[in-house]
Amino acid sequence: MKNINKIILITGGSSGIGYDSAVALAKQGHKVFAAARRVEMMDPLKEYGIVPLSLDVTDDNSMQECVKSVLDAEGRIDVLVNNAGYGYFGAIENVTMEEARKQLEVNVFGMARMCQLVLPTMRGQHSGRIINIASIAGRATVYFGGWYNVSKYSVEAFSDALRMEMKPFGIDVVLIEPSAIKTNWGIIAADNLAKSSQGTVYEERGINEANNMRKAYQSNFFSKPAVVTRAICKAVNRRRPHTRYCIGRGGKMIIFLHGILPTRCWDWINKIMTKKVL
Repeated sequence: MKNINKIILITGGSSGIGYDSAVALAKQGHKVFAAARRVEMMDPLKEYGIVPLSLDVTDDNSMQECVKSVLDAEGRIDVLVNNAGYGYFGAIENVTMEEARKQLEVNVFGMARMCQLVLPTMRGQHSGRIINIASIAGRATVYFGGWYNVSKYSVEAFSDALRMEMKPFGIDVVLIEPSAIKTNWGIIAADNLAKSSQGTVYEERGINEANNMRKAYQSNFFSKPAVVTRAICKAVNRRRPHTRYCIGRGGKMIIFLHGILPTRCWDWINKIMTKKVL
């Protein structure tokens, strides 16, 4: 892809990383469509020339309409940024299968379906770029993050497979792998952990971990969303982007340790890091 102004669709654009990256890309001259369920929260984006769209990644009709709106307006889609997602933490024994399925529906199947919907157009252009927001939780398992880990490990595998399939068609697939980023995501995940732990044998440990997470996400230890925005901009603008961008404080070290340490040693360090860092 040449470094020219591009037509970009970003999911999860109503807050946090999606919102910030939409603004940054629009300021660079790209035509940006920001999509989310809470359309009203994206009204301020209009002053940057960003077009808010309604999107529910658990509703196939909504996803089809979203992609159609971009194609009707611009006739092409150069970049899809799959940012929509959330974290539901809790012991595997406690998290209901309904909630587990919802986690996968949003974080995996919604992402996959959005890819399916833009690929015919990108193949016809013989150019395009799909940027999937993954996590170091897709490379190293997090204490009490079971189903969230499952979803992010799936994003890793899906993206690797798609990247190989799309290479003959001139389409790049890029993974952004943030470590802990200071957004409301962490507070929501902590609340879910406390909620799922109440009245169970995991209550004391779960609530302790939830409190640790809240303290950490309210501190200045974690990286700001801007580091993710910068990585997304690089993935959009570079002629030949990296296949992975591991970003945020401590992320590369966590992945390195997870890869070289014996499993039981990693399990012990993971809990220690959770207590000391989170």
